[in-house]
Amino acid sequence: MIAMSEPQQDPRRKPEWLKIRPPSGDTYLSIKERVTELKLHTVCQEASCPNIGECWGGGTATLMLMGDTCTRGCRFCHIKTAKNPNPLDPHEPENVSGTVETMKLEYVVLTSVDRDDLEDGGSNHFAETIRAIKRRTPKVITEVLIPDFQGNVDQLRNVVDAGAEVVAHNIETVESLTPKVRDRRATYRQSLKVLADIKAMSPQTFTKSSIMLGLGETREEIIQAMHDLREAGCDILTFGQYLQPTQRHLKVVEFVHPDVFEEYKILAEAEGFLYVASGPLVRSSYRAGEFFIKGILEKQGRLTTSANS
Repeated sequence: MIAMSEPQQDPRRKPEWLKIRPPSGDTYLSIKERVTELKLHTVCQEASCPNIGECWGGGTATLMLMGDTCTRGCRFCHIKTAKNPNPLDPHEPENVSGTVETMKLEYVVLTSVDRDDLEDGGSNHFAETIRAIKRRTPKVITEVLIPDFQGNVDQLRNVVDAGAEVVAHNIETVESLTPKVRDRRATYRQSLKVLADIKAMSPQTFTKSSIMLGLGETREEIIQAMHDLREAGCDILTFGQYLQPTQRHLKVVEFVHPDVFEEYKILAEAEGFLYVASGPLVRSSYRAGEFFIKGILEKQGRLTTSANS
């Protein structure tokens, strides 16, 4: 077993392993221009993701649907909130699918804000975007990171039936910290049920979740969360370091050492997850398992099937 950690780091100062390069390069600038031109939103920008330079520089972006304003107020998240955000853009599904085609992607990640103000939670808009991508670029593997839709099974089915190969929903943290970290409408047990419902609706769909470290969780609680996720049929798990976006957000309790991330990766693999990405700068939409999933789909012949459907 790997040693659990060095003495706890001063949470006021980022350690060396969390320092990143500023974004730059032609591909990064090309994606930025395209996103701006079509008035699209990316979680890379809205959530101040530390990997924006690496991902955009490599030709990958996580596109965020349904605007840049969320109806929930999770205490870790940098995305702005309001009770009644702007109406949905009816052209967004086609604009997104066009961007995916222009970028010549083989794997695209879509996420969204929560839209509790909408009758269907935005689930049909999500589904329309997935189908638009499949029509225009049928060989593209699609991963979606979805809200909990307040546990509404019909809304969840709208998204699952659209045919994304990977459907992700994040529990974000351990059960004891959930009321402190997430919006009161987002519960730990509800998120587990969402993952279980996805797998029940579509057993061949890969399910995925993510946990932030450094919020005060214990090792035992992380292990329990792994058990709970596997009980819900979750296939893919990511661990990343929580970073405080602004002074208004939750403070970092601990900068977790990379060795601890490595131990959690080993423990999660032993739990039976198909793929685990674990590291200080890993994020839930950080291409986790992209090449692994593509390899499985190719072996199963599902990429060819998707291309002909």
